[in-house]
Amino acid sequence: MSNKVSHWKAEFMLFLMTLIWGATFLFTKLGLESCPPFLYVIFRFSIALALVLIFFNKYMNNIDRATWKSGAILGLLFGGGFVLQTVGLGMTNVTNSAFITGLTVVLTPFAFKLISKEKLLFWPKLGVIIAFIGLYIFTNPDLDNINNGDILTLLSTGFWAVYITLMDSYTKDYDSNRKTMQLVAIQFVFALPLPLLGFLLLELPELHVDFSTDLIMSLAFNAILASFVLTIIHTTYQRYTTPVKAALIFSLEPIFASIFAAIFLSEILSTLELIGATILMLGVLTSELGKFVYNKLKKTVFK
Repeated sequence: MSNKVSHWKAEFMLFLMTLIWGATFLFTKLGLESCPPFLYVIFRFSIALALVLIFFNKYMNNIDRATWKSGAILGLLFGGGFVLQTVGLGMTNVTNSAFITGLTVVLTPFAFKLISKEKLLFWPKLGVIIAFIGLYIFTNPDLDNINNGDILTLLSTGFWAVYITLMDSYTKDYDSNRKTMQLVAIQFVFALPLPLLGFLLLELPELHVDFSTDLIMSLAFNAILASFVLTIIHTTYQRYTTPVKAALIFSLEPIFASIFAAIFLSEILSTLELIGATILMLGVLTSELGKFVYNKLKKTVFK
């Protein structure tokens, strides 16, 4: 991948990723009706790993120690985030889970500042604040009675924030497809142990799987497109923007999930949800265009 990739193209690719992620809720819900959650995650990651090895086998030799280390850390964060979120969702409601997961947009700037030691710019910070307000209005969570599921989901959000930040740090100097594909493969390898442990401890004793058409269709979407293709896109393009901007774009996922639910499940958005979605979009636009619009206004209105 050339360093000539613009941040606009990179952010568009992350936006496209988020759009597709929004559809994963429908397919995951469909798959979990025929398969327990930990086993479902194992199937999803295993299929994605197999596809990487099949299509990019030529890149899998001579993997250096630094790439193994980076991939292992990212994979453990990736797998840990999925496990905590999956278990947490079983103990809380979907609305709380969506809101708390969306807090990645709030935690990422702190993770970025802590890990990179770089100063956060004004417009992305303002965008995060606006997006948080929009997220809260959009999801309207019930946080009066915090439960164990909410706590586990919050922990998963910390995993995602560190994952996004380290993805930027580890891939900044990548200039070839070889290292990118190696990192993708290693991530899937190290994402598997935690769901495998959960499966062995919690699901294996009373295992029941129905290899229905719904499960196959669900895994086809989530493993091939949402995991295999999107992890390649994520690993390839995030380095051309900042972790804070990436998290802001990813915060749009619940909006896209609701749009897909409205289309396929006839779950119409309420007025409050539409207001929250608009504010959330404004937060992302503030981060992207705030400086440009301010400078234009400064030259025309305040000159």
